[in-house]
Amino acid sequence: MKQRITALLLVLALTLSLCAVSALAGEEGQAEDQTAEEAVPAEGGQDGETAGVDENDEAEEPPSPAGPDAEPEVDPETGELLTEAVEIVPDAVGTVTFANLERRIREKNLQLLVLEENIRTLEEIDYDKMEQSLREALNDIADAQWSMLEASGMMNEPMAGSLASQNLQTQYDALREQFDAIRDGEMQEDNAATIRQLRALQDQIVIAGEALYVAVKAMDIQEGALQRQLDSLNRTVEEMELRYQMGQISALQLSEVKSGQAALASGLETLRMNIRNYKLQLEMLIGAEQTGAIQLGPVPNVTGKQLEAMDQEADLLAAKEKSYDLYAAAKTLEDAQEDYKESGRKYGYNEKKYEFMAAKHTWQAAQYTYSNTMQDYALKFRTLYAQVHDYKQIWDAAKIALACQQDTYASMELKFQQGTISQNALLDAGDKLQEAEEKVRTSANDLFSSYNTYCWAVQHGVLN
Repeated sequence: MKQRITALLLVLALTLSLCAVSALAGEEGQAEDQTAEEAVPAEGGQDGETAGVDENDEAEEPPSPAGPDAEPEVDPETGELLTEAVEIVPDAVGTVTFANLERRIREKNLQLLVLEENIRTLEEIDYDKMEQSLREALNDIADAQWSMLEASGMMNEPMAGSLASQNLQTQYDALREQFDAIRDGEMQEDNAATIRQLRALQDQIVIAGEALYVAVKAMDIQEGALQRQLDSLNRTVEEMELRYQMGQISALQLSEVKSGQAALASGLETLRMNIRNYKLQLEMLIGAEQTGAIQLGPVPNVTGKQLEAMDQEADLLAAKEKSYDLYAAAKTLEDAQEDYKESGRKYGYNEKKYEFMAAKHTWQAAQYTYSNTMQDYALKFRTLYAQVHDYKQIWDAAKIALACQQDTYASMELKFQQGTISQNALLDAGDKLQEAEEKVRTSANDLFSSYNTYCWAVQHGVLN
């Protein structure tokens, strides 16, 4: 039991730390963007290296609310599978794709494997054999007690107060408690609840890994944006140095621009360091060699068909049924009710007895807590449902803005070829185009992240 508790604590600590990492990644990315915006002067241009978004690129399809691990459909007459088996394509060395992320975590993560062994230990218990062993042990103790009683009678010595007699009785009571727990099904029920809790902890590890994956991809986009802004600022510095040599600006103005350039470069290096650290954590999660250089595949796109399959009320019922948190809340309420009934039988439901009233108030508080837990869960689920659709409209708007910016850039390119605008003006237009592409990728990441969280809620009841 102590080993199992220790494993649970370790996994909880790991899960919380990974969730904190994902949140920190988002906060640092926002901070870097703000720093970059402050550092770039209004007169500077941009010519980043960020790749554009190709709408025709194939992307992995995210799981649907039905679940990637849902049981395949079977023909009731022939017994044959109605859906084709999914072929697993392994990742290349030094890479990881989102499609294989969960499988690799479940196969290689050491904390998850510890939990799996604890689960198997409980699942392999043969309660019939355990009950028979306990019955034999109880009979052996009873025989020993009878032998001691006969011996004490022959020697005319009392047995009840002897140390040996007390030890036997203590052993008998402990074994009897276990025996009755098996006979009544209490041990089986408790172990089933423990298995469910351990499964929920395993899911938390996988969810933390997927959140970390999406966070790293978001930071990759931020890195490209900062690099683009730094390139633009480098061009501005070159221009300002030329103007300084011509006597058009002061040394102080040039120094201020260079200071912003240094700050932006420093922020970019910090972001790259964080990306490497988070990749190290991701490599540890999947059991890969820790180099900090693992390459991540694209984040899957969410399709319109998947969004149409979302049914708020039906999915909420499915999520509630599978949620361990709600299950645990129901068990707590049930225990409080049993304590209330036991106290009522003991004190005759006499409200003048403070012991009974304490149990009554505890039970009432448990009812309120359970109702609040149910309401809070439903509220979070409905909020997540709305958030998915909101991210979808943000993504659509970003794609429209990108199309407009593509037309603008094409127009600017034509003007540059005609000699009516400068090269810096064309580079500025290119920066705006890449910025629009980054917004499309960012909104697509946000949409997938929220949709993936929704799928976990529907499939496993986990709502983070």
